[in-house]
Amino acid sequence: MTTTWVSGADEAGYGADNLPFGVFSPPGGAPRVGVRVGDYVLDLAEVLGGPEFSAGSLNPFMARGATAWHAARTKVAGMLAKEAGRPVAEPHLTPLSEVRLHAPFDVADYVDFYCSLDHASNVGRIFRPDEEPLKPNWRHLPVGYHGRAGTVVPSGTDIVRPAGQRKPPEASDPVFAPSVRLDIEAELGFVVGTSTSLGRTVPVEDFAEHVFGVVLVNDWSARDIQGWEYVPLGPFLGKSFATSVSPWVVPLEALSAARVAGPEQQPAPLPHLRRVADWGLDIAVEIQLNGEVLARPRYASMYWTPEQMLAHMTSNGASLRTGDLYASGTISGPLPDQRGSLLELTWGGAEPLTLADGSVRTFLEDGDTVSIAGSARGMGGGTISLGEVTGTVQPTRHPAP
Repeated sequence: MTTTWVSGADEAGYGADNLPFGVFSPPGGAPRVGVRVGDYVLDLAEVLGGPEFSAGSLNPFMARGATAWHAARTKVAGMLAKEAGRPVAEPHLTPLSEVRLHAPFDVADYVDFYCSLDHASNVGRIFRPDEEPLKPNWRHLPVGYHGRAGTVVPSGTDIVRPAGQRKPPEASDPVFAPSVRLDIEAELGFVVGTSTSLGRTVPVEDFAEHVFGVVLVNDWSARDIQGWEYVPLGPFLGKSFATSVSPWVVPLEALSAARVAGPEQQPAPLPHLRRVADWGLDIAVEIQLNGEVLARPRYASMYWTPEQMLAHMTSNGASLRTGDLYASGTISGPLPDQRGSLLELTWGGAEPLTLADGSVRTFLEDGDTVSIAGSARGMGGGTISLGEVTGTVQPTRHPAP
């Protein structure tokens, strides 16, 4: 384990084995790029120089590619692990409590997948109890939809309850009204660093050349709006109102020790989607509602792995752009306490949850705060933290037309 001289950093999961990148403003200063070290932020504009670190976004740095990512991380790790680097780095550490965090990158495009076998099976059983839970295509390709980049928001942003067209079960016609089935989806997001030209595909073996790192994602979902609109083209307004991401992008390189083989796939995928390396990730996820733990799914159970998602996303020649974000879909496991959405935890609202304070939930109420945290094994055997993504539900602001 690479230890650091920054007090408490290794124990907190933010030591030299991690070094997640983000964007912050120091007191009285403009936004710039930093890495989190324990309860501090290290100003990379000061210790590494270069215009890419003085930018208010990770995009310029991510666009430089995997060689530059590795070089920057190696230099910073060296400064933090050796006493000789202390005089260089220590003056540019600012307590987290004194900085303002921003969205870590400018989102170019946003795609959301549906890669958990357990989640897809649960949803199928809830909505189609008399049919096979999975559609015929599900085991042949990573199912997904194209979301809305402009509504991807940083952790801590309030989530306004969306209004939309929905059809209550007892009604003969739809109404326009606030959603009453507001839900969460605990996901892992992958941030693209290097772009491609239109018409080029990205094979599974080139995954690490294009993906810079990962963030935690809460893909907020209005299930009643979604349920009315999604036939025949899929999710739209029930998803596009907000997607929250964590403030720190954990480099793919930091997750080397968390890599595992993905689940066996039957039938075998077509050749362009077949795995050539282990890119399953053993990441522990924890979902809290108002401070109470609801579920602890593990990302290792995901059927489709991230390099397969990227290969599928570009298999038609669609280009990548720096800042593209694609998410895994809800992370759910086979056990009831591993379900990554309220839809599953309450089985479509039929099995309400009773919280420790005696209150009951099927879906989210105004004032509810949801936090999703993650952690993984570090390269030296310790634990690295993926931080958390948090949002609080606010009442709708949309009057009926």
